[in-house]
Amino acid sequence: MTETPVELIAADRPSSAALQSALDGEFSLRLDAPERVERLFLDTFDGLLFAQGLTLRWQRDRLELVPRGAELPRDAVACAEPAGPIAVAEIPAGTFRDAIAGVVKVRALIPSARVRVELQSAAVLNEMDKTVVRLIVEHGELVAPNGRVSPLRTRVRLLGVRGYDAELARVRSLVSAQFTLSAADRTLHEEAVLAAGGAPEGVGAKLEVAITPGQRADAAAVAVLARLVEIMDANRPGMLADTDAEFLHDYRVSVRRTRAIQKELRHVFPPAELATMRAEFRWLQQATGDARDLDVYVLEFDALAAHVSAETRDDLDPLLSVLRNRRLVAHGRLVRALRSERAAALRRDWLELLEGLVGRAWDDRTDAIRPIGEVAGERIRKVYRRMVRMGRGIGPGSPAEDYHELRKQGKELRYLLELFGTPLYSAEVVRPMIKTLKALQDVLGHHQDLEVQTTMLRSLRDEVSSFPGGPAALMAMGVLVERLEADAQAAREEFAGVFMPFAGKRQRALVDQTFG
Repeated sequence: MTETPVELIAADRPSSAALQSALDGEFSLRLDAPERVERLFLDTFDGLLFAQGLTLRWQRDRLELVPRGAELPRDAVACAEPAGPIAVAEIPAGTFRDAIAGVVKVRALIPSARVRVELQSAAVLNEMDKTVVRLIVEHGELVAPNGRVSPLRTRVRLLGVRGYDAELARVRSLVSAQFTLSAADRTLHEEAVLAAGGAPEGVGAKLEVAITPGQRADAAAVAVLARLVEIMDANRPGMLADTDAEFLHDYRVSVRRTRAIQKELRHVFPPAELATMRAEFRWLQQATGDARDLDVYVLEFDALAAHVSAETRDDLDPLLSVLRNRRLVAHGRLVRALRSERAAALRRDWLELLEGLVGRAWDDRTDAIRPIGEVAGERIRKVYRRMVRMGRGIGPGSPAEDYHELRKQGKELRYLLELFGTPLYSAEVVRPMIKTLKALQDVLGHHQDLEVQTTMLRSLRDEVSSFPGGPAALMAMGVLVERLEADAQAAREEFAGVFMPFAGKRQRALVDQTFG
């Protein structure tokens, strides 16, 4: 068989007799027994499998990974029907799970559409009774969560047999002459997900906001900030349900980006109301912080445990139990905070401020009517210069707080570049600058993670000691702290090498020239 079938959409559902009639005189049909199949399509919230040209479906008690548009799966594994979102770790171990994990990483696989399909397959035979084409009529119905059924378009699929390309073309011509057929503009998976109210490509966290250099600064800020609210809203249900860790991550990134704009573009807002909103968004970030930190500790525990010898890694199991317990408690606190009246009021008041901002008087908003190209450029240049000054004063012996403060400044600069850089300034300058900044941030972030992990390990000693195997775990944690401290010192030694390209003479000149 050829791997990719010819897929056609039929205006009406062709019967087997009508298909035979269309082929009479040249080909005959050998019908298979009709089938009725339930299919469940799954992907990540942000459509990672779809982006790689893959479809994940459950049918006939197995999960199948199918290249988009193909008939046969690339790989499959026996699996009970998913009752809801599933983690990659819940898929039976093997090459199938490895292939999925390589694409989706830590994201959960979420059911996106359920389809009931009636299949009529047939072999198209030539005058020598050899199969030259496989023909499948596929009539699908979307099954909603409440059981309601709605029809999908009928599909006629033609699968060629190797060496019979001419016969495939002739069968297509004969069938098309008899029935009203058109080339399929989307797969059954895509049609079903769209009919269910979703998007096959998933919901992304990209901004994609159209702003121009001459646009009023307050109008540009509102456009970006409103999109950040949309991203927070989209990720909130998955975050509260604890579907996977990336919902909380993307939510918090949008919160941090919002806070960065509130700070760096503060003169486009009325001062008193902005002060209130900044305090509330600071609370929101703090309310979600512990849960995110513990997500990372649990997700990256194997990498953390790799710092000790293989013989003693199992001794750290009590530590993992403590982290998992704390993560559940922290998530409970997060849920209560996000479902509180305070969180609802924050969102309501923030949207009200954004919706009316451009129409307000601007006498106390000195940057409101200035072009966003000027305002954002000034802020990028000032934050960059501040980072250069701070970084020049940092060396291997500097306190950890100095590295942390530089990292925070780096986040603000990166958000400014990501939110306003490419739409307003030369991509040939902005993208390499982000890349250089990211290399610096990676070292600073690694150093900060090591410092936080060391503090966390020391704070958990009493709790871990109360678990069975606690004494052995404490000894392994002591070794772990020593290794983390050594790695932190290595990160300090690495800092100068990544700071130099970021703060070099050429980069400083580019910043002045581009954002001046």
